[in-house]
Amino acid sequence: MPHWLQLMIDSLPTLLWAGIRFTVPLTLLSFTLGLALGLLTAVARLFGPKPVASLARFYVWIIRGTPLLVQLFVIFYGLPSIGILLDAFPAALIGFTLNIGAYTSEIIRAAISSVARGQWEAAYSTGMSWSQAMRRTILPQAARVAVPPLSNTFISLVKDTSLAAAITVPELFQSAQRIVAATYEPLILYIEAALIYLVMSSVLSALQARLETRFARYGGMVEANR
Repeated sequence: MPHWLQLMIDSLPTLLWAGIRFTVPLTLLSFTLGLALGLLTAVARLFGPKPVASLARFYVWIIRGTPLLVQLFVIFYGLPSIGILLDAFPAALIGFTLNIGAYTSEIIRAAISSVARGQWEAAYSTGMSWSQAMRRTILPQAARVAVPPLSNTFISLVKDTSLAAAITVPELFQSAQRIVAATYEPLILYIEAALIYLVMSSVLSALQARLETRFARYGGMVEANR
């Protein structure tokens, strides 16, 4: 068996375990929390009082205007200078959540804005409150618009978690770096890590296509019933 293939086989369990233990939880937690933050931020910008909307706009401006890696460094390496100490994983979780929250807020804001004003009026005419109209009428329709870009954001997040290696989170990419330090085979190990990310992204892309098909079918049924 070629040396490079044996090395890839030997290192695969370590890389997969790092992915299962750190990369996957970091991705899921960051996206879930970021999506919730994004929804709150989008609602604040669209319907909140002016000071709240301005604060939400400022948050989005800061996060979208600075690199994710710099944000992680500020949280993990910068905050200790003012007495705030965080372990690597919580620091990465906070950084990714804030980043995802800003980007998903723009997606959700655009999706909500795309719903026709008449849908609000129709909901109010049936006696719904604002929160009921949002939950029962507006958000379900906005979801059909938001699913494709949100899915792309999630897939990008899977790959972006490799940046957590820069703040010592022992996720998939940092595990590859550690093996490289011991074997002096960077090309083989980094290609293997890239292939694992590729497989994960491909699976998620396939799931995204199925999800979009289902939402499109649901949308067609709604239109037919009108």
